[in-house]
Amino acid sequence: MRILVLQGSPNVDGSTAALSAEFARGARDAGHAVEVVHIAQLDIAPCTGCVACGYEGPCVQHDDMDGLRQKILAADMLVLATPLYYYGMSAQLKTVIDRFCSANFSITGKRMRSALLAVAWNADGWTFDALEAHYDTLVRYLALRDCGRVLGYGCGTPGSTARSRYPKAAYDLGRSLA
Repeated sequence: MRILVLQGSPNVDGSTAALSAEFARGARDAGHAVEVVHIAQLDIAPCTGCVACGYEGPCVQHDDMDGLRQKILAADMLVLATPLYYYGMSAQLKTVIDRFCSANFSITGKRMRSALLAVAWNADGWTFDALEAHYDTLVRYLALRDCGRVLGYGCGTPGSTARSRYPKAAYDLGRSLA
């Protein structure tokens, strides 16, 4: 299986990156091909909502989303990885997801697998409620098949994340993929 991890944190050495790396290691150990894309390093403009793409491209904007779109459509699984910013995904990841518009029908038609990796400083039980609701809506709308999620409560620093159970949980999720 070809897995594409959309790592949505601008911090390439942060807690989100740590979970992404462990997930990727587990998936590779299970025999899958994995690519982690640090999307904050790409030049991707927000969707303008013009719908000139007709929900199937090409997009009128020509930026790094052109290449990322090809990677998304070549994948069998999308992993959304994000820090929790004000109870939602990072702006970088949201910008990419908004640009799915130009590949909407192709993504939906593939019935790809998906997973969610997220970290937050907060450790309250409701911390990830809004993010999970958004992810569940994306899964439903894009006809994705959710394979699981790792929600890292209390992962405010890379050190706290490394000492938590969440890197192993991310590895185990990647390793469990058949």
